[in-house]
Amino acid sequence: MKIFQCQACDQPVTFEATACESCERRLGYACARHEVSALEPAGFSAHPLMGGAQIFHAYADPGPRYRYCQNAVSEVCNWLVPEESPDIFCTACRHNRVVPDAAVPWNLARWRPIEAAKHRLFYSLLRLELPLATRAQYTDGLAFDFLVDPSEAGAPGAAPVLTGHINGLITMNIAEADDVERERRRILFGEHYRTLLGHFRHEIGHYFWYLLVMNGPYMAPFRALFGDESLNYVQALQDHYARGAPADWDESYVSAYATAHPWEDFAETFAHYLHIVDTIETASTFELHVRPRLRHGPRAPTVIDFDPYDTPDLDRLIEAWLPLTYAVNSLSRSMGQPALYPFKLTPAVIAKLAFVHERIYAARSGVLPDPGEAGADILRAVITGLRRKVAAPTV
Repeated sequence: MKIFQCQACDQPVTFEATACESCERRLGYACARHEVSALEPAGFSAHPLMGGAQIFHAYADPGPRYRYCQNAVSEVCNWLVPEESPDIFCTACRHNRVVPDAAVPWNLARWRPIEAAKHRLFYSLLRLELPLATRAQYTDGLAFDFLVDPSEAGAPGAAPVLTGHINGLITMNIAEADDVERERRRILFGEHYRTLLGHFRHEIGHYFWYLLVMNGPYMAPFRALFGDESLNYVQALQDHYARGAPADWDESYVSAYATAHPWEDFAETFAHYLHIVDTIETASTFELHVRPRLRHGPRAPTVIDFDPYDTPDLDRLIEAWLPLTYAVNSLSRSMGQPALYPFKLTPAVIAKLAFVHERIYAARSGVLPDPGEAGADILRAVITGLRRKVAAPTV
């Protein structure tokens, strides 16, 4: 993610900030401009459901007037909604289907970091111009359920909430926002990496397999790279948890979990693509020059000074990513921490990343599957808000 600044006083501000620490102006995220914007009061909203909420002029987008998303009331969102919009929720929050009861302090304490991670996910999806539709627009549109585990809600015998995706619905157990619980699960499942943002990036990968690959003309290259997705998914997961990943998994897969089934391989690869693009953007805002002092190392540094969200050439991303992760992993270990990016990109993994990259750029350029293919109907339905019911895997 890039660096944000208050337009009124040039103070650097965070993506989640609601007020400038220097000039004390209100701040909000204007997603149409991909900017955190300083705000000036401009009266009160006429929206019948907003109860006379404050409206603002945004420095980053001086034309329209804005109000905060309704979820700003719970301090879980700082995104802005144009005053003329009938929506009370922002572009990210209107995809929520079920949220925790904010009247319960513990629920609210967990919901806040979950929304922070989800909004960072949406930053990337919007920068990549990927198709997004709500359930109000499209029956299988993207939606989120953030659920309290029954064991914490006075029902210890009930089945636990499992984080996952089905037919556009992403479910997350809000216990994942508890650092201790998430670390317990990371160790239990033998994972190198487990974060809220990582969860979102993985689950959205399932959603975009459903939109950009399923039933389209890309199934043959998909199967050549990832394997046959028609294999029994439930049995594949049971086998994975019983026997684990093959000993040489890291030669062909980005993570051990990716070996469980081709759907999981695609979702893990999609997640890592988002890791790469967003982290390179952060590096580019600092114009990092990376040149490890190695014997027979490169004479010239790798200069990271480009926008990875608008870089059709995957090679350029990989050429920046490899030395960057070597540097940040070394810095992390110098602080007594594990590697920040504990994975390796082999030629087989890079080929899978290339497949993801190509599907994303095909979608954003309007290159759809052949009109006779069901995949074309699905993507057109998402873009136009039409209804096209297609069964999707339970993942």
